[in-house]
Parts: sequence; structure tokens; C-alpha cells
Amino acid sequence: MEKAKISSIQLFVLMVLFEMGSALLVPLAIDAKKDAWLAITFGMIASFVLLLVYHKLYSYYPDLLPTEYMQKILGKVAGTVLAFLYLFYFMYDASRVLRDFGEMLLTFAYPETPLFIANALLMLVIIYTVRKGIEVIARSGELLFMLMFLLSVVGFILIVVSGLIDFTNLQPVLEKGLKPVLKVTFTQTLYFPFAEVFVFTMILPYLNNPKKAKLTIFCAIGLSGINLILTMLINISVLGVDLTARSQFPLLSTVQSIQVADFLERLDVFFMLGLVIGIFLKISIFFYAAVIGTASVFKVQSPSRLAYPLGLIVLFMSMWIASNFQEHIHEGLKVAMYVLHLPLLVVIPILLLLIAFVKNKKNKRDRAM
Repeated sequence: MEKAKISSIQLFVLMVLFEMGSALLVPLAIDAKKDAWLAITFGMIASFVLLLVYHKLYSYYPDLLPTEYMQKILGKVAGTVLAFLYLFYFMYDASRVLRDFGEMLLTFAYPETPLFIANALLMLVIIYTVRKGIEVIARSGELLFMLMFLLSVVGFILIVVSGLIDFTNLQPVLEKGLKPVLKVTFTQTLYFPFAEVFVFTMILPYLNNPKKAKLTIFCAIGLSGINLILTMLINISVLGVDLTARSQFPLLSTVQSIQVADFLERLDVFFMLGLVIGIFLKISIFFYAAVIGTASVFKVQSPSRLAYPLGLIVLFMSMWIASNFQEHIHEGLKVAMYVLHLPLLVVIPILLLLIAFVKNKKNKRDRAM
């Protein structure tokens, strides 16, 4: 673990940008149709329970990375095997977001550019940033957050001024009842993007004031959740639920619809810039977690040495995970949710907390005796 510290404000900024990341790109929770915003809301609320689990584990082992305290909780062999699973998960998710970026870039502006080239260019920048350490990532996040906030506010104002919003596209609410919304909540939105915040348990040991961790985490998830809810409300109210569902990148379609005073239009570049910011930070966090986690498992003194080989793995994995974008989306929403997200982000953390709780209670009892 590198000798570095970040502030609670920096942690907040990184978490908000991370959560927005690729979630702004896809038609999030669109299986709930007009009630997609409700599925996102319920997913955010349900994730607060998982956040308590993640924070409690951190409170038991505030100076250790999860890849280290897993070995303390489960023993050397089982803990190391589990640590490897999480390292794979971090690299896999980084490769998925990298694939999202490449597909968006090719669709948006560079249809003749090979996907590998687009992915490689971003990955080189991420490798360079991660080699500099968590403090550089955090300072980059602070700078980019202000730009992202400005773009979001300007975009929202332009959409309202354009008169594109039609709230009748959101009616009726709960047309088919609560069951479809809850199904989407517990099969999609709980895990993507909210439970993915588990990766920040790899960052929390660098926090300079551990007492502010819980409040920071909850505020960051709350703000990013509200932003995602507003985004889907706008997408559906502008495009309608059918067009939102058919669109690969509904927010891009929404931004392309903006036209003010017959001259202010074609604002796709602002959408592109905002998405690049979120995706860059999201991949950087996943990749940094993979690098420092691998360094802790293999006792590597200089984690930055691992950035290039692991970066190549992420880059090639982004090409191999799917043969086309439709397969990529299906794998993310229908396969990875159950195979990776459910066990690694929900089941295993809860089991780890139960075992840690029992061990902690036993240690206190032994010390009292």
C-alpha cells in the first residue's frame, strides 16, 4: 500500500464521478419502462444497506486493504483465493467500462477507427495516471468534477429552454404495478452502478479522516443517485420510452435534440466530454484497485511497476469479452449481474462481515478474561 492520503472531499468527488461514469451512457433500468427512474431510486435506497456492510468491514480493519483483511478473516489460503477473485473482478469491470468508451467513441465520431486503437489511447492515459498514485487521481477528480458539474447544469438548462420535455411520456406511473420495478431493482440497479462502490473499500484506507467515511459515502451515493434519476427522467420525457429503449446511447440522442433559437445545436461534443470524464475516473479507480490489490497479494514494494502489464490485460480483455456491442450489453445486464455482482458485491461481503463480527467479539471476550 502506497504512503498517501486523500481528503473526504476528494473521496466524495471520486465516488460521484465513478457512479455517474458509464451509468450515464446506457439506458439504465429501461426494463422498467416509464418507471425506470423509480427502479434507480429503489436501487439507490437498497444500496445503503450494502454501504453499511462495506463501512463496517472498513471500521474493523481501517488500515488494511480488503485483499489483506480477507486473509485475516478467512485464513491465508481461502483469503488469498478470494482476493484473486476480486482482483479479476476489478480488471473485468475496468475492461467493460473501457469497451463502453470505445463503442461510444466509434459510434459518436470515429466510425472508421479500430476499436483497439480507441481503447488503447484511453488506457495509456489511465496507466500513466495510476502510476502517479491515488493522490494524483484524487486531484484530477477535483478538477474534472467542476467541469462535469458545469456541463450538467448547462445541458439541463438548454434542454428545458428547448421545450423538449414532455412529462406525459412518464405517465402513468406504476402502470403495471410495483413488481416489475422491484425486479429491475434487485436484478440490475442495485448492482450497477450502486453496489460497484465496493471498489472504494480499496481506497478507504487512504482517507485522512476515517470518521468522515460513512457520511461521505452516503452523500456521494445520494447525489449520484439523484443525478441518475434526473437523467432518466429527462431521457424518457424527451425521447419517449420506446426510443429510449431502442437507443444505444439515449443521453446522446437527448443532447442531439437540443435546438435553441435556430443556431445553438449539435451539442454532442459536450455529451462526449462529460462521458469521457466519468469513464476515465471509473476505469482509473477500478484499475488502481487492481494494481494495489495485486501488489498487496504478491508483496510487491512498488505497485506502479504493475501498471503496464495489468493495463495490457485490461486492454485485451476489453476486446475479448464480447464480439459486438449488443453481446457486450447482454453480458453486462443478464450474465455478469448474477455470476459476478450478486456474489462478490452482496453475498460475500455480508458473509465476511458476519465472520469478522464473530471474531471481533471473541477477541474482546478473550481480552476481558
